[in-house]
Amino acid sequence: MISQRSRDIPPFLVMDVLERAKALEAAGHHIIHMEVGEPDFAPPAKVKRAAIDALERGETHYTHSLGILQLRCAISDHYRRRYGVQIDPDQIIITQGTSPALLLVLATLLNPGDEIILSNPAYACYPNFIRFLGGKVIEIPVDAANGFILDANLVTKHISAKTKAIIINSPANPTGTLMPPMNMQELADLGQLIISDEIYHGLVYGEKEHSILEYTDRAFVLNGFSKYYAMTGFRLGYIIAPTAYIRPIQKSQQNLFICASSIAQWAGVSALNDYHPELDEMVKTYDIRRRYLLDQLPGLGFNIAFEPRGAFYILADARHLDSNSYNLAFDILEKVHVALDPGIDFGSNAEGFLRFSYANSLDNIKTGIERLSHYQR
Repeated sequence: MISQRSRDIPPFLVMDVLERAKALEAAGHHIIHMEVGEPDFAPPAKVKRAAIDALERGETHYTHSLGILQLRCAISDHYRRRYGVQIDPDQIIITQGTSPALLLVLATLLNPGDEIILSNPAYACYPNFIRFLGGKVIEIPVDAANGFILDANLVTKHISAKTKAIIINSPANPTGTLMPPMNMQELADLGQLIISDEIYHGLVYGEKEHSILEYTDRAFVLNGFSKYYAMTGFRLGYIIAPTAYIRPIQKSQQNLFICASSIAQWAGVSALNDYHPELDEMVKTYDIRRRYLLDQLPGLGFNIAFEPRGAFYILADARHLDSNSYNLAFDILEKVHVALDPGIDFGSNAEGFLRFSYANSLDNIKTGIERLSHYQR
């Protein structure tokens, strides 16, 4: 018999869109992909070379369950240089991507019925992970009028004896929001543990991102190499955690995953320690795409109430077409062959919105805009 948790977990709707888009492609249709959040760039040349070198050196065996010391030291140095915070390498656990990092942290914190606070909308998998582990999701509605920023005053009203942590994500998926330092400080001042998903750090435009560790040490940082370093297939992430939580997380890692890929870890050392001119060009290219969409989408009736300054997403109000974002996304896909992510994937407060990913070439994005201009409900 299938377990209750497996029956109850919702699908990740963007994957449903992608899979239908792939089926249309297999039938001979040309699809413009603006649904998935995967960089269309290759990893930096030095990173690829480091992976090849590691393979040729025979770095193909299990590593320490916390990860190789060279990578943990590189992460520690990176956070010191970029954010001015001191992190002991023994506070770092290397994981097989940032999703397993989140799973390990939540598994360490949650007993059945315990609560995690997060914004609505938020990354689709956050509530699914929490419920899968027997926790309770406490959603705080945020909206475009305030830039989708999680407000500490609202959070305070929802803190209870069962609250285990607050999840934040800056820059954010799906909104592209960059949380101001004042808001991060106010959330830190609440005294609750904070889980800060920092996977989109580096992908910012005209602003500076901040780590929660600048404001509190009662925090878990989730980060990795998939987005800024375009290393999605390497499956490499990490956790920075308070010392008291390292051994419990490590034990779960040993049982569930053993360790992260040895070859990917050596590539990660290069990502952090070497200079990669490709990354500056990549961010500039994303910014060009971002500004193009911000210019073009309102002319098609998509309302954008604030300017997203991070990640590679724009969450646009599409209620002039249909308030049911799921139906709308699939109708657009079938009729004009543009793949978009329905806002309902990210929570009820994003219903009626569509997420546009600009992790695609400008030429393809222009084609997508042209096709959308001919779309009729």
